[in-house]
Formats: sequence, structure tokens, C-alpha cells
Amino acid sequence: MATTSLKLVLCWHMHQPDYRNYLDDTYVLPWTYLHAIKDYSDMAWHLEQHPDMRCVVNFAPVLLDQLEDYVFQFDIGPLRDPLLALLGKPDEALIEEEAVERILQFCFRNNHAHMLEPFPAYRRLYELYRLVQEDGAGFGYFGPHFYADLVTWYHLSWTGESLRRTVPLISKLMEKASGYTEADRNALLMCIGDTIRGLIGRYRKLAERGQIELSANPQQHPILPLLIDFKVARENTPDMLLPNAESYPGGEARAVWHVKEAIEKHKCRFGKKPNGMWPSEGGVSMAVLDLFENQELQWTASSEAVLAASIHLKGESLENKAVWLYRPYRFSTPQERICCFFRDERLSDLIGFEYAQWFARDAVQHFLHQLEQIAGAVDEGGVVSVILDGENAWETYPYNGYYFLSQLYDALDTSERITTSIFSECLESAGKLEKLVAGSWVYGTFSTWMGSAEKNLAWDLLCAAKLALDETLASKRLDAIQVAALMRQLANCEGSDWFWWFGDYNNPESVRLFDRVFRDNLIRLYEIMDVLPPARLNVPLCSGGQSEGSGTMRRVT
Repeated sequence: MATTSLKLVLCWHMHQPDYRNYLDDTYVLPWTYLHAIKDYSDMAWHLEQHPDMRCVVNFAPVLLDQLEDYVFQFDIGPLRDPLLALLGKPDEALIEEEAVERILQFCFRNNHAHMLEPFPAYRRLYELYRLVQEDGAGFGYFGPHFYADLVTWYHLSWTGESLRRTVPLISKLMEKASGYTEADRNALLMCIGDTIRGLIGRYRKLAERGQIELSANPQQHPILPLLIDFKVARENTPDMLLPNAESYPGGEARAVWHVKEAIEKHKCRFGKKPNGMWPSEGGVSMAVLDLFENQELQWTASSEAVLAASIHLKGESLENKAVWLYRPYRFSTPQERICCFFRDERLSDLIGFEYAQWFARDAVQHFLHQLEQIAGAVDEGGVVSVILDGENAWETYPYNGYYFLSQLYDALDTSERITTSIFSECLESAGKLEKLVAGSWVYGTFSTWMGSAEKNLAWDLLCAAKLALDETLASKRLDAIQVAALMRQLANCEGSDWFWWFGDYNNPESVRLFDRVFRDNLIRLYEIMDVLPPARLNVPLCSGGQSEGSGTMRRVT
């Protein structure tokens, strides 16, 4: 049997869109701080417990912006996230109409199988809620103790296993089960603040000791190839229906801004610029490679289907994946310096979607066996790239993936054939291809963000707003503060997430929320310009349909 050593690069991608209303910086959705106390904390903890484990951690700058803002709220005040702020409210404030509406809207929004059902007291609150809902008795039937227990349990259900196992307060509150006091809630609130306050520093420390490589996304997580040129969407999907607008106005300059802004913020937070950049949703094109190379980035990454399309263009066989997938590539960019890695879609989806249903031991053994088979089929210097969402997958796992990640890192630490590594140390094995076919990590296409009537309408509305902004900047004398507010608002409108959620494959409640936020963002852009917003922005763009899971991730295999 061959004894080839194989490098494995695990890249965990962390991202949340900007949930702030820029008029008053209040948060319209709570997912950033909830993932902070569950996933960002747990992922750092697992690495801290396995100092020989190496990987890449990719943070979207817009996510880190929000984490820093939450720290500011805790340190300076007031809390501008209305759901989080409810933890610090007295009992009588929890039965006010607005508070009741918010608690009932959000406090059962989690994976019930793993975040509600295991807790009898929380499950009982849900059963009471359903009973009153079915009877039509009205939720005024509940007193303040119900809402106090519910808002407490919701936040407890979002705590990660690392907090439950290391912070006595969390286990004490979970054991108490009911009758939570204002003092209990404030103690939990302070614990949340302490956790968020330490997160960025923990990852910086892991990077400084050489255990992880930190990379970034473009600032607000836009789909760079589409910002630069709508027509690249047809490179992999020739019959794709494009928006009415021919292109995004000034899109190339906007793409450059998002990349430069991300690099500068990364330098400020982590002490040096990133060596590489995971493009939002793995969206790449030749123009994006040129842009990254111009910013002196060494590597980027996308997905297997993008590489397959690029190799097929050259006419080579795709039958033996071991021959073409497990290495980075350089393409015919002006300097031919930047390397592009491509994720193994099957291995990435196994972790993201399948192993949650397995016993952790069996899943880890299966994963290691897949890697060992690859090691036996590739030449020395092979690199397997496993890239996936580092936050949304774990709520489908028992115990937030605690046993799977612990045993996976244990197994990788002791493997004789598999060496965990980082992208910056795997550049020397690069192959060469002439042209990259534009695409993303979802199906290798851009169909998740463009092509349907709803998505294209959203692009047309964004293009119209950008044209109005360009005209405003050219015709009005604005001071620096006004221009900064305009550009901040524009950047948020350019994020990928709004387009992701438009489609009948996503659940109606999530679509309604993200649809509203997108249109509100555009409306606020017009308001800052002092221009009347189009009436179309008052009408929902999409109603949604059905989805597998929460819709936050999309499988490829």
C-alpha cells in the first residue's frame, strides 16, 4: 500500500450579514450574537483544546464589525439589540405588547430536535404556547413568569457546549429549569457579553501561535463576479436569464472597494493583512483573480464544480478526480501569482449535512477512511480542501457537534498519513490552467443569486438605487459625513444574503424577514439621498416556499 502523506486543509467559513438598521443602529435580527455564544465560541474552544490541530478560519468583515459593535454595547451601552436587551428588563416589562410580540416571534426559532426537545422545561413552555395558540385564548393569558422563563431558555438553548461545560452559571441556570429572576437574567446577559468580548482576541491568539490561518471575505459579502459583470453568470449557465440592467453601475470600482476595505480591517484586527481571501460564496471569475492578485493576495478558493468546468473547457477527462482536484491551480492572470484551491464537495457536504445523523465515532472513522483512500490515489504533495459553513451546521448535530469535532480533531492529531495544514503552506504544488470558468460553491453556478424573476428584480432595484446615488453624488454638495452614510448604506445593500433568500426553495418566514430588510435598506438609501423611494419597494419581492432545513446552507452533492 502507498504511504503518501496527504495534506488536509479544513476551512471554516464564518459569516452573518449586517442586521443593523443604520438610522439608529438597532438590530432587526439577532443571529450574530446568538451564533457568537454558540458557534464562534465553540469553534475557538475546540481548537484551544487541540493545539496541534491546524486549519483556516475565514471571517466576513461585516460579521466582525457586528461583534465589535456588540462589545461596544456591553461596554458603553445601551443595548441596541431589542431581543438581547429583554434579558435585562424587569419582569413587568416582559408583558408589554412589544416585548411579548418579539419574544413569541423569536424565542422558539431554533432547531427543536437539538435545541428545545432535550430540555423538558423549555419543551413545556412550547407546549403551553401551542395550546393557547390552538385555543385562540390570546397570549395575554400568560403572565410575566412565562415570558421570563421563555426568553431565558431561548438564550440558554443557544449557548454552546463549551460554555455549558466550563461556565458554572450556565449549568446552574439549566438545572434551575424555571422561575428565572431578573438577577438570573442579568447574570446570563453578562455571561453573553463576556463571551462576545473575548472572541476576536481568542482567534487572533490562535493565529499568532501558528495554529490557524485567518482569512477574510470582501467587506459586506457581495458576489464579486456579478458586481463586476452580470454576463459571467452565463459562462457556466449559458441560458441564464439576466436582470434588465446590463450591468451593475460602477461595479468594478465597488468590487475593489469591498476587497480593500476587508484587507485594511483585517490588518487592524489581526496585526497583518490576510494572505488569502475566500470570495463570498466561493464566487470567482478571471476578473476576480486579477483583482485579488492586484491586492497582492497569495490564494483564494472556490469549489470542485468550478474547477471541473474549467478543466472540461480545456477538453481534459474528469473521470479520475484524484488526478485533478487535490492541488491548487494558477491561471493566466497578468502575474500568474495567485493560487486557487477547490473544495472537495462530497467531503464538505458530508460534514455539513450527513454526519449530523451518524454516531460521532462512525462519522469520524468514515471521514478518515475517505482521506486515506485519497492519500493512496494521489501523488506526494496532494492537498484536500474541505471548506464549509463553520456556524450553521452544528445545530443539526447533537450537542452542537461537540462529540464529532472533538473526536475528529483527536483523530487528525494522531493520524500518520493525514497532516492538517493551511492554504498559505500548500502553494508549491500548484498546477496550471489557462482559464477559470466563473462560478460559485453552490452548484458551480450563480443561480442562487441571479436568474429567477425575484432575484433579477432585486438586482434591478439595486442598480436603480446605485444610479440614483451616482447622480446624487454628482449633483449635490454633500459633506464627508453624508457621503460616508451613503456609502455605508450602499455597501449593505450589495451583500449576497438578500439575493440568497429570494426563491421558492426557502421557507416563507425567513424569506419574509430578509425580503423586508433588503427593501428597508434600499428605502433608507433613498432617504439618505433625499430622493423619493420607488413605490415598488413597498411591495414584497418573494413569498418563499419549502426548504431543506433552515435554508442557511445549500448542499451540492
